[in-house]
Amino acid sequence: MGFVQRRCQKCGGPGPAGKRSCPRCGSQAVVWRARYRGPDRRERSKTFERKAEAERFLIETETAKAEGSWVDPALGQILFSDYARRWSESLAHLRPGTRANIEGRLRTHLIPHFGQMSLAAIRPVDVRTWLSLMMKKDRAPSTVNATYRTLSKILRTAEIDGLIVRSPCIGIELARETSQEEMRFLEPAEIHRLAEAIDERYRPLIYTAAYTGMRWGELAGLRVERLNLLRGTVDVVQAFTEVSGHLHLGPTKTGARRTVVLPRFLAQMLGEHIGRYPSADGYVFTSAEGTPLRRRNFYKRHFKRAVSAAGLDLGLRFHDLRHTCAALLIAQGHHPKTIQEHLGHSSIRLTLDRYGHLYPSLTEKLRQGLEAVYEESRAAWMRPESEIGGVASADETAKAPSDLGRYLERTTGFEPATPTLARWCSTN
Repeated sequence: MGFVQRRCQKCGGPGPAGKRSCPRCGSQAVVWRARYRGPDRRERSKTFERKAEAERFLIETETAKAEGSWVDPALGQILFSDYARRWSESLAHLRPGTRANIEGRLRTHLIPHFGQMSLAAIRPVDVRTWLSLMMKKDRAPSTVNATYRTLSKILRTAEIDGLIVRSPCIGIELARETSQEEMRFLEPAEIHRLAEAIDERYRPLIYTAAYTGMRWGELAGLRVERLNLLRGTVDVVQAFTEVSGHLHLGPTKTGARRTVVLPRFLAQMLGEHIGRYPSADGYVFTSAEGTPLRRRNFYKRHFKRAVSAAGLDLGLRFHDLRHTCAALLIAQGHHPKTIQEHLGHSSIRLTLDRYGHLYPSLTEKLRQGLEAVYEESRAAWMRPESEIGGVASADETAKAPSDLGRYLERTTGFEPATPTLARWCSTN
């Protein structure tokens, strides 16, 4: 159990109780020091201006030691910038593009604000203040939310490492990501116009992107052995990522492997393309020099020129061909789960969040279905019981007078449930 001492901050001498100044040096800088031993048996101390505060601290410390939640205060004095750099070095398992994005958020947004703060000094109010500053700078909600998630992971890891008692990223409300770039969807005729306007070498690339929904990196990293033209399928297992001018071949964005079906015309087109433009490295789509495609070069030299020549919206992006594929599948009435697997989304929720507005007909189908259920049940309830079991006999027809009222109470082989029904059954 710890104890409390009265000490002079200037000379370190004991301060007698009941006196405000130190009898040794006369200084009035007299404080209360709480001394205790941690689980590692090392003695530690902390000073307070009031005795009650020091005693409360000792009680909280002993409780934390008993519950196993005690954290060495010295560990929390590590600067956020130092710990964030150590944390980023442990991300070797991530894709190069993902690591580059995280390092950019640290360099641009997190270290300039939290870098000189110790881990233990960061409080929830500091996180909320930082979020407000980010929004005042007109940062996109998607950028703010992604940066906050990086901050939360860092501080959560510090909590797991025993450097802080609890992460301050609690009770934080993030802004809704409503400022996404507008999606553009091409009609089938517009896809054809775009494909005809681009160099013949890249014509199959346009059709493949629009009719399979594959991402740019997946198309650039597609190898010939992944195609099964007889079955009309393609295995999507890897993708190119370009970071700082260097191409990295790795897993897909979600890390999952999927099989995408190919229309017959596209399978035939790809077969002819492979025979006409062979690649020494085995890639399906390559540059004119036979090297792997680079997104920026292809965009400037070929895609944007084709968009302009085809008379399409100059804001059209290559990624909009992926959105076009989703729109085509939705227009054909495919289930969202099927579309999720075809596009390689991580969850069906992501598919619905991104393309749910393209399902206007589902609301009308829902309304019509509920209306049909009601009409069917109402017709069955109004139909005479004799018609339900078969054709009514002559006696049954005579026993069904129309003067019994507008509605007829029927039995189903059980005792009458109401007095009115019981009297009617006894007289007939």
